[in-house]
Amino acid sequence: MSNSAPDFLVVIPARLGSTRLPRKPLADIGGKPMVVRVAEQAKKSLAQSVVVATDSPEIQAACDEHRIECLLTSADHPTGTDRLAEVAQLLKLPNNALVVNVQGDEPLIPPELINEVAQTLANHGQCAISTVAVPIEDVREIANPNVVKVVLNRVGEALYFSRAPIPFVRDPDVATQTGHLRHLGIYAYRAAFLQAYTRLEPAPPEQAEALEQLRALWNGYRIAVHTAAKAPPAGVDTPEDLERIRRLLA
Repeated sequence: MSNSAPDFLVVIPARLGSTRLPRKPLADIGGKPMVVRVAEQAKKSLAQSVVVATDSPEIQAACDEHRIECLLTSADHPTGTDRLAEVAQLLKLPNNALVVNVQGDEPLIPPELINEVAQTLANHGQCAISTVAVPIEDVREIANPNVVKVVLNRVGEALYFSRAPIPFVRDPDVATQTGHLRHLGIYAYRAAFLQAYTRLEPAPPEQAEALEQLRALWNGYRIAVHTAAKAPPAGVDTPEDLERIRRLLA
């Protein structure tokens, strides 16, 4: 991190309708709802402000109670990125504003990672988006479709994201020189891109892979990738994850 950290804000999209863990953002972790824990963690970053974006008055009430800024947004957004675009409009953000999207189920996200994804976008002036990858250490993850892989070009921009093992190693003898990268779902966006995104049609590779970020690549937008040394603690997808985090924070 350079000392002249860029100005950015954090937006945390939060919906009640999660399939695997109902009412997930309001799940209690040590006396506070999970979405409040995430916001408090994000406030430890260098962000100018941290805002929860939700379609749920119940989540808004929980944020108000804990003095977390919250915006009530439309219930009709197909993606979290569309919700972010509405936030950028509501806050009248200038085109060059940097917005970091932190998932609402990451109560242990390292504040430094939030800073790094914002700094990466600030450093890559030609890119509309930045995100994070980590080296894959467990070879089983390479073939696991739930682990999204990314291949970068020489200046650290994404060539492609896939659930398939990319790059595919044809000759096992070169496998040792091939570093596979796992993509992590934290993003920074320029506000101008968020407005453009809402007008982009879903792209064929995005629909095939069920990976929203491919819509940007398909349409010629560039994505800068910060390669972190190691993965942050896992987020909460299941009741088991919730118990693990509760124990860690107890």
